[in-house]
Amino acid sequence: MKIAVLGNQARAMGNFWTVLMRRMLAHGHEVLCLIPEAGEGDDPVWEQKLVAAGARLAHYHLDRRGLNPLRDIMTICDLRGIFLREKPDRLFASTIKPVIYGSLAAALAGYPARAGRCLMITGLGYAFEADSPPKRLLMHLAAFLYRWAFSLAGLVLFQNPDDRNLFARLRVIAPGVRAELCKGTGVDVRHFSFRAPSDSAPLFLYVGRLVAAKGARDFMALARLVRGGYPQALFRMVGPPEPGPGGVPLSEVLAEQAAGNIEYLGESRDVRLHLEAARALILPSRREGSPVALLEAMACGRAVLAFDAPGSREVVRHGETGFLSPPGDIKALAEGVESLIRDPGLAARLGQNGRSFVEKEYDAELVAGDLLEKIGVSE
Repeated sequence: MKIAVLGNQARAMGNFWTVLMRRMLAHGHEVLCLIPEAGEGDDPVWEQKLVAAGARLAHYHLDRRGLNPLRDIMTICDLRGIFLREKPDRLFASTIKPVIYGSLAAALAGYPARAGRCLMITGLGYAFEADSPPKRLLMHLAAFLYRWAFSLAGLVLFQNPDDRNLFARLRVIAPGVRAELCKGTGVDVRHFSFRAPSDSAPLFLYVGRLVAAKGARDFMALARLVRGGYPQALFRMVGPPEPGPGGVPLSEVLAEQAAGNIEYLGESRDVRLHLEAARALILPSRREGSPVALLEAMACGRAVLAFDAPGSREVVRHGETGFLSPPGDIKALAEGVESLIRDPGLAARLGQNGRSFVEKEYDAELVAGDLLEKIGVSE
């Protein structure tokens, strides 16, 4: 069986889907990985990782952040051409544009057949923030396009019940559409192995794009608040800038660094060394699909702190693996951080519990096996 795995960037595909693709290959299937053409500044290591995993690559044009209709039509035409040429038996697409345009292109090509089209909602992002009239308009436009894409698919997978319930309220999921829950990508617990935290200076880590909705500004505000009472606490940010809508300007982050509140290290190919140095990971995101950063930290034995928000509340057990705070409540978040500063042993206990939880519930091998069954390619 030939399986087309469609995504919006090589980095995300290499980070999140290699375990699933290896499992597909182990079952004797051919894996065709569809990713956008590499742009200026893109790191070739991610395409190399996909090839090393055994996938065959095909490129298509994609404007990840723009809303240019002509470019989006080019995306649909590129994908339709690939589907006509390759005639895949299954399509597995994730992230907004691949889900919408991949579903439409497959319908126009007739490959794969509708029953073989699986769409995964990995998170709702900027289009569903809906905190202003323009964003509400964008949300309804996105909902319309999702509804269209879903009607052409055989299976839609959601990574948390909040996203599925929101789509149901917006009537995106039409009657007859098969919509199920899954656990996202999981985390490779062999790659992200347990490391006991040190008792050195308390260091708190943010891993993610510099996006307001992911909590980049909240993390910086938290650092200012906590360091006022605990100047020995260190706050470190790791992740790429986000030039698209909703991004926090790099200049704003660098200003916080110049003021001595945070340390910004930019993008990292491998976050394990950063996690090893940290006492806890903090992700004050307002909405996630299944938050990989939290799961990776837990796999490494780190306590985690997050807002009690969609996605995050699915993986953080308050008081057992970390702390959940009301969305936007920096003071409550700071109380959790301060408890870990005062008691390093608490951070270690939470981290051990987190490791056990991830091994049992979110091991990427187990998650991939479940996905293969849902997609219908486990044999």
